[in-house]
Amino acid sequence: MAQRKKALGKGLGALLAAREEEQSSDHHSVSSSGSGSIALIEVKDIVANRLQPRTEFETEALEDLSESIRQFGIIQPITVRKTDASSYELISGERRFRASQMAGLTEVPAYVREADDQAMLEMALIENIHREDLNAMEIALSYQKLMDDFQFTQEQLSSRVAKKRSTITNYLRLLKLPVEIQSGIIEGIISMGHARALVNAGSEERQVALYRMVLDKGLSVRQVESLVKSPESKPAPVTKVQKMRIKPGAWAGDFKPKMEAKMGEEGKGAITIRFESKEEYERLVQHLSQ
Repeated sequence: MAQRKKALGKGLGALLAAREEEQSSDHHSVSSSGSGSIALIEVKDIVANRLQPRTEFETEALEDLSESIRQFGIIQPITVRKTDASSYELISGERRFRASQMAGLTEVPAYVREADDQAMLEMALIENIHREDLNAMEIALSYQKLMDDFQFTQEQLSSRVAKKRSTITNYLRLLKLPVEIQSGIIEGIISMGHARALVNAGSEERQVALYRMVLDKGLSVRQVESLVKSPESKPAPVTKVQKMRIKPGAWAGDFKPKMEAKMGEEGKGAITIRFESKEEYERLVQHLSQ
């Protein structure tokens, strides 16, 4: 027993000690008070949250958390709901749960809540939103799922998650960006500031063009904002290109430089004469100077 308490961490071990004395030796015993009770639960009796809104868990971060749990134990309990006499379903704390498995723990401390599917999903989403390691797209998708599943307005969602409505609006607007840019946000290639600026860039083509400029030139958020505010560059006029054949005898000997004429929509253009060597250039200048 002493060894297990050490694995849980001093503070949490002390918190659970009194409860263990009151409960039977069965670690699944939970206070009859219901919602909010805390207990030690065997890892094998917990199943993952099938409604978990988060799908990406960085391996390196999980390994770091696992090592911390090995040394100091779980500081904050996970949250579960009881599904039957000996089984529990994870509501929140999946990173801690996975890291605990990696650390080799056989049981973990957990708050036991009473929750139906809707309440369970809402709790999982809201907990995720308040995590610091989520990328902007994960937060945006969580906001959208809350609105879709629970018919929240932005105003209601703002109150529910304790965030300004303008903050929620800014995140939701990211969902309108092209997939290429959304992928860049998820991978951490661009910041939330860059993404917010690109939302205002107008057409999808211009958004992608500016995004690629950010990657190629390492543009700052201010530079992107400045580019977004500038008028969109007009497309280049259609140019007609015609290759010109040289009439026999037009040039001395076997010298036949390549020529082409380009003319724009307004009738303006240029004739280009190409040469392949310094000798051809000198012959060309000599011929044209006559």
